[in-house]
Amino acid sequence: MASAAPAETGRTVTTDIPARLDRLPWTRWHWTIVIGLGTVWILDGLEVTVVGNIAGRLSEPGSGLPITSGEVTGLAAALYVAGACSGALFWGRLTDKWGRKKLFMITLAVYLGATALTAISFDTWWFFLFRFLTGFGIGGEYAAINSAIDELIPAEYRGRVDLMINGSFWLGAVGGSLLSIVALDTAILPKDVGWRLTFALGAVLALVILLVRRHVPESPRWLLIHGRDDEAERIVSSIERQVEAERGEPLARPEGELTIHQRRSVTFLEIARTVFSKYRRRATLGFALFIGQAFLYNAITFGFGAILTTFFDVPTGSTGYYFAVIALGNFMGPLLLGKLFDTVGRRVMISGTYLLSGVLLFGTAWLFGRGVLTAATLTACWCAVLFFASAGASSAYLTVSEVFPMETRAMSIAFFYALGTAAGGISGPLLFADLTGTGRVGDTVLAFQIGAALMCVAGLVASVLAVRAERRSLEDIARPLTAAATATKDRTTGQTAGSRSATA
Repeated sequence: MASAAPAETGRTVTTDIPARLDRLPWTRWHWTIVIGLGTVWILDGLEVTVVGNIAGRLSEPGSGLPITSGEVTGLAAALYVAGACSGALFWGRLTDKWGRKKLFMITLAVYLGATALTAISFDTWWFFLFRFLTGFGIGGEYAAINSAIDELIPAEYRGRVDLMINGSFWLGAVGGSLLSIVALDTAILPKDVGWRLTFALGAVLALVILLVRRHVPESPRWLLIHGRDDEAERIVSSIERQVEAERGEPLARPEGELTIHQRRSVTFLEIARTVFSKYRRRATLGFALFIGQAFLYNAITFGFGAILTTFFDVPTGSTGYYFAVIALGNFMGPLLLGKLFDTVGRRVMISGTYLLSGVLLFGTAWLFGRGVLTAATLTACWCAVLFFASAGASSAYLTVSEVFPMETRAMSIAFFYALGTAAGGISGPLLFADLTGTGRVGDTVLAFQIGAALMCVAGLVASVLAVRAERRSLEDIARPLTAAATATKDRTTGQTAGSRSATA
């Protein structure tokens, strides 16, 4: 839908649009949103997994790049994460200011171009540069996509949908693992061609997603706050017509209205004051969840292939099979446990998944240290750990996207993602590459124990501070900064108009 010129801000608007979005039943339209927005996590999973699995091949003579395996799993991985952190902050601010749709189109285009240029790398500096820029695009996606999804999905389904979408990263990981098997088979592709084609395929998939994403609307919630309530009304009315046509019956009457004072932007000072003063307990929760999951995933995932080759003599061309197995376990966690986050509740499920994954990882470290594991049994242990860890990690994104006010949502996601990932995601791969590179069992056990300890600490924090956000509207969980006193719907007239405006 074409964007209308924003109305003059400074007006007071009473609207039932958030309630109308939340009372919608699940329909094909919602699946369109999931496919159009959620599939980018598949690309992220493809990127991370391919790089980890082809590290050994890139370091071999004849690959076309003068690079070592440690540089791929260490420096290149850290640069990718550093790009994602800086991209999240840069694009996150613009997402709150310019809108969700404009930014999730731009950030995907950045990812597409950087991935395509990675495929033609001719020297290490080029490879490092475009790994950073690929991450820069992906980081912006995290902020823009999570904001848009949570603002478009009904409250009853928000938890499970958010977890499933964030967990779809691991579908990309399965694809990346299997793709790397083909790419590393020199009987099929030359050493200097196969790894390039994996990056090229990522660019092609991004182009397809970009075409699908054109049909995803702007968030009506964002439009309301930024003086574009007429456009918000048109979008929601169109969605309601599609849903009623599909179901063959009228929708239930929405309950509750919201009165807001429209404005175009929120300053950094207001964001900081809101997050660190008014919602400081929620800020502590966000830090704990992101640091725990970021270290576990960015440290261990990047180095899994190296562990297999170093300690179990698994050929580099076969590591993809093992990674495909743990990636599938990762996806099944959010898929099977996601509904419980909406029924059992956020606090129990977030703390439980973090604590269980941490305890199981401690057990894996103990078994690894005793030398009783094989490549297959280590993979089985990791499947058990990551089944729970994946649901927990996905809930970190869900948490920071729903517990802060609408005006700060994208920036809050970006901020916690960047700081948490910087703490665990940049230092993690560098530290883990050094620990596994020594070839000493004790060093790898230590890396496992650090990741397990951080997950357990995050789980304990969540048991105390997690917000009971299940089946609640976003505006009820965290009242918008622009909100005035809640208006009461006029039941005597039966009026269900989308919004009513009055100049303040």
